[in-house]
Amino acid sequence: MTTHKALAVLFTAALLEAGGDALVRKGMHASATLRAGFLLAGAVVLFAYGYTVNTPPWDFGRLLGVYVVFFFVLAQIVGWLAFGQAPTARVLLGGACIVIGGLIVSGPVP
Repeated sequence: MTTHKALAVLFTAALLEAGGDALVRKGMHASATLRAGFLLAGAVVLFAYGYTVNTPPWDFGRLLGVYVVFFFVLAQIVGWLAFGQAPTARVLLGGACIVIGGLIVSGPVP
């Protein structure tokens, strides 16, 4: 698998996980008429995440650092856009540590 393809799959998986989590969260706070739809959509998207991240023949543990960086960034964006929760300075500082840690753990991506 090329580096660009691996990064694209990891980015897609992180987007699916953050999006699926947001759908479940919306479902938990939605009206009774919308709740089941949001929860079902969240379950489908989270299943797609699991399938996406486990299908490629890779050492996911080695790529986990890159994945965590993608997930953190996308989760912050989704939280801001879907729930109006802008990241605080402390979250951004912690996020900088996550990015640095991801670079250390991952090393060169295969």
